[in-house]
Amino acid sequence: MRLKPSGISGEVDAPPSKSMMQRATIAAALAEGESLITNPSLCDDALATLSVVDTLGAQVAREERGIRIMGRCQPNGDVLDCGESGTCMRMISAVAALQDKGYTITGKGSLMKRPVSMVEKPLRELGAECRTKNGMPPIKVKGPIHGGRIGVDGSESSQFISGLLMALPLCGQDSELQALNLKSRAYVNMTLSVLASFAIEVDVDGDRFSIRGGQDYQPKEYEVEGDWSGSAFMLVAGATAGEVTLRKLAHGSQPDEAIKTVLASAGAEISEVEDSIIVKHRTLKAFDYDASGSPDLFPPLAALACSCEGTSVIHGTARLRHKESDRAAALIEELGKMGADIKVIEDRMEIIGKKLKGGKVKSHNDHRIAMACAVAALNSDKGVTIEGTGCVSKSYPGFFEDLERLMVER
Repeated sequence: MRLKPSGISGEVDAPPSKSMMQRATIAAALAEGESLITNPSLCDDALATLSVVDTLGAQVAREERGIRIMGRCQPNGDVLDCGESGTCMRMISAVAALQDKGYTITGKGSLMKRPVSMVEKPLRELGAECRTKNGMPPIKVKGPIHGGRIGVDGSESSQFISGLLMALPLCGQDSELQALNLKSRAYVNMTLSVLASFAIEVDVDGDRFSIRGGQDYQPKEYEVEGDWSGSAFMLVAGATAGEVTLRKLAHGSQPDEAIKTVLASAGAEISEVEDSIIVKHRTLKAFDYDASGSPDLFPPLAALACSCEGTSVIHGTARLRHKESDRAAALIEELGKMGADIKVIEDRMEIIGKKLKGGKVKSHNDHRIAMACAVAALNSDKGVTIEGTGCVSKSYPGFFEDLERLMVER
């Protein structure tokens, strides 16, 4: 896809949150009765999760108002294909272990090279059979888990912790989960928010979670909120190249809402009206931000830094190694092709703001790399040609249509 240098002006709806959609889908599948998910995300990762819960025994139907899910029906297979969704794979490993049935949890593409060793020991301690392929997918699991006291490493990912928080309330025993070295607490808070919506109670004391067994998920109508992760790219576009209004983007529990703080510290003008956020370009200065707890913000923040005066520093590059690509290396390579002065030193990324030339780049089959390059191209001399843009369907299928709708002649 070819994108020319452009200004930005206009309004678009925020995409639905794939993270909240995946959590709500699993919760609805665990409820006895019928739930309706409105404003659903239909990105690739969300569709993979819908397919997986269908195999686990939920009945899923798409209708005009949203996605209707009848939970706790009969399983109809033993292979759970998570596509390229790491969130789905790690969460569903705990949920699948509720059943006295063997499952193979697999996927495709880069997901098959992402570590899942953190699921093995806790599931065994809870009573399930579980093994991986030398710490990588596929995962083979057979329950049922029975609850109990466990510690789970959260340094690599919080997704499996979220899966256990969703599964353990249905166990016969009470449970206590101690999260060790938890890096993404805000994502666990997202899970707790969804659980509360479906009437599940979890007592929280720091990184210790007490879960009463024998609870019941209550079916409900659940509206998926707008996605701050995908919207961050549009907000950066407005901050660097004009102005933009993102609708359906209310305050919530998503960690990537922190993009507002970074944009403000860089000098952008930000205002909020009801569930809309307006970002306008002003002279931008370098910023310093620790993205360890919100690693998905790295790509849009790298694009932002290219348009800031001075050297911006983004901390937490260690969290980027096992995403859809090695995002630190991909950002250095592709933004570097466009003329960016970008490097990684220890656990931080330093970017010296400068006018980019543009050119031809590759997405690395990573949705967030493709979107970062597109936004960075707005202020370049000659624009950019991005190879492999179809990958944005993983989280934000309408990204390029929305961006082109906002683009105006300078």
